Amino acid sequence: MIMKNRLKNLCLAMVVMAGAGRLGAQSPVITSFSQSGVLVCSNLQGGTVASVEWASSLSGPWQTNWAGLDAVTVNSNGTIAASVPMFYRVRGIAATNAPFSADGMAFILAGSYTMGNSTGDSDIHDANPTNVYVSTFHMDTNLVSYARWQSVYNYAVTNGYVFDHAGAGKAASHPVQGVSWYDAVKWCNARSRQAGLAPVYFTDAGLQQVYTNGDTDTVYVNWSTNGYRLPTEAEWEKAARGGLSGHRFPLGDTISESLANYYSYDTNTYTYDLGPAGHNVTFTTGSNPMTSPVGYYAPNGFGLYDMAGNVWEYCWDWYGTPYAGGADPRGPTSGSNRVIRGGLWNDRAPFMRCANRAACPASNASFDLGFRCVRLN
Repeated sequence: MIMKNRLKNLCLAMVVMAGAGRLGAQSPVITSFSQSGVLVCSNLQGGTVASVEWASSLSGPWQTNWAGLDAVTVNSNGTIAASVPMFYRVRGIAATNAPFSADGMAFILAGSYTMGNSTGDSDIHDANPTNVYVSTFHMDTNLVSYARWQSVYNYAVTNGYVFDHAGAGKAASHPVQGVSWYDAVKWCNARSRQAGLAPVYFTDAGLQQVYTNGDTDTVYVNWSTNGYRLPTEAEWEKAARGGLSGHRFPLGDTISESLANYYSYDTNTYTYDLGPAGHNVTFTTGSNPMTSPVGYYAPNGFGLYDMAGNVWEYCWDWYGTPYAGGADPRGPTSGSNRVIRGGLWNDRAPFMRCANRAACPASNASFDLGFRCVRLN
């Protein structure tokens, strides 16, 4: 039976069995264990058949002979819920249509989420909570590093691509910065071509002229191809939240310099900023930028690193308010600035929030701007 008075003493064990290798970053994540004894396991691929096993001790024996625990089908939103006794673990067997495991990318399952300022912070004025549905996609687990940028850049310039900026980086393992939005979009096309994938961005409505040079705001997108591209704002925020809902940051409601590379300004003003005050001392050596190596901090629930801090990240969308809800929103059709997300090493804690938005000219190429790519199956 469920021992409610022992919930706080329960130990959790989780094992992913056959097919886990094919799921990539979809490792099941236990997100809550309510006082009514309901296990919620999220970030599973829809269609996966999972069984919840229980035991009276962590040494087993593990059993499934409990009403409602065996062969629980994962919902379309990637979760299962079942009443469980005592110790428990989840065994997942991949669905037959499991997606490819993209190199260095995390799988983000299709589904709805609340985009925007769901915590009610009074200083966010352009991100009212909005229900959004986002289709399945993959995202780079890390910011594009300077080494990866250079590899694709060198291929691109020998194949007719023209960039405004050559890019820069504190070190090969640090994020690339000093590139414009135009550079990032053209680089995505070059990365696709180098990998043998179809490019995404074109300069004509017929999708025949691949975008390889020049600075144009009239960029046409083949949303159905499998090449690399910038995330939409809605995709970025869903990914940043890592399966959590109603929280400020990718890892919860508070932030500290053990969780992200940012500037801790005033822990009295921002009670969710746990500091310590100032720049992160680990990365204040030498000259600007004070970036950190990609993947230095712990990832969020989707296996994504640096979704708060380090460098701002370009999104596809034009900046506009309010942003659109609904299914797969892609922002306004025109504008003056592109959306950037995530904050940077020199920004205060409020800029690290998942809901925080900022606008940036597409031609800007300062040392606080970087990006990561997404792609379809």
